[in-house]
Parts: sequence; C-alpha cells; structure tokens
Amino acid sequence: MSGPPPSTARVDDDAEVVAQSLEQPELFARLYDRYAPDIHRYAARRLGDGAADDITADTFLTAFRIRSRYDLTRTNARPWLYGIAGNLIGKQRRAEVRALKALARTGHDPVAASWVEDTESRIAAQGPLAGALAALPAGDRHVLLLVAWADLTYQEVAQALDIPVGTVRSRLNRARRKVRTALGADPAFVSDAAEVA
Repeated sequence: MSGPPPSTARVDDDAEVVAQSLEQPELFARLYDRYAPDIHRYAARRLGDGAADDITADTFLTAFRIRSRYDLTRTNARPWLYGIAGNLIGKQRRAEVRALKALARTGHDPVAASWVEDTESRIAAQGPLAGALAALPAGDRHVLLLVAWADLTYQEVAQALDIPVGTVRSRLNRARRKVRTALGADPAFVSDAAEVA
C-alpha cells in the first residue's frame, strides 16, 4: 500500500503550498511553521501574550478554512496572514485601546518588560507613545503598527488590508504626524516630515 505522493511544493512558494494543501491539507502546516512566530509576536505587541496565542491560532484556523480563496498569483502568504490577524485584532480593538491607555497611564508594558534590557528607562518613554497610539483612528494605527512592528512593506500592508498603496502611504503619513505631534515634536519638523513622506 502506497501513501500519498511526496510533496513537490517549492519551499519558498507559499501559493504552491496553499494550492497543494487543498489536496493534502497537512501541507498547510508549512505556512504555520514559517509564519506563526511572526504573527504571534505582532499580536502580542498589539494585545499581550494571552490574546496573542488565541489570535495566532485563530489566524491560521481562518486561513486554513478559506485557503481555497487564496490568490495564487501571490507567492508570499505573509501579507494575507497579517490581514487575517489584523481583522481578528480589530475585533479586539477595544481591548487594544484599553491596554494602550493603561500603558500611557502607568508606563508599564508587560510585553516589553519580558524581553527588553534596561526596561525602566524604556518603559518610561513608552507611556506617551502608547497614549498617542491609542488616540489614532484604528485604520491609521493598524497601518503604522504593521510597518513598525511587523516590518511589512507598503505593498505588503496594502495586500494585508486590501487597500491601495496610496492609502497606506497617506494613513502612515497621517499616523506619524499625529504621533510626532502628541510626543511634542517641533511643529516645523512635523510639517517637513509630512511633505517628505
């Protein structure tokens, strides 16, 4: 008795992995192995470790369920997965805003405290930043954090959120300007930065 044919999916082609996973569902685990740590790290920065476990699991469960709708012209599934994670985080947006406001009030970031050296001085500077992030509209905050914390390119953010690259640029510019203003940056610098970006 012979088993299924050996997988022929190229290791670096996520679209091929997704396509083959329609016939061999176990292949989808490759995407989990490849991207789960990044998705978890991003979700933890947004909502904390406890919620990050759930967001990561739900992201891959959702992705697995809807994999037949994946755009196979996209060889990199990373933006797609961040888009799913972002939608799940958006459902917990109120919790994220509460956490950012608490960080702004207390200056204590349990996520950073677990892995950053010289935590006290760094956390003291994060309080105002957390307040500025909490004050941003959800779309602007999401774009800023996908660029800053997930290291996605503008094109990847556009794919993740299913918006035009121009919208990514304008949201990022607006978010940066608002954060700089909230952190007390020189208004002349804020204007110049807005024109450059």
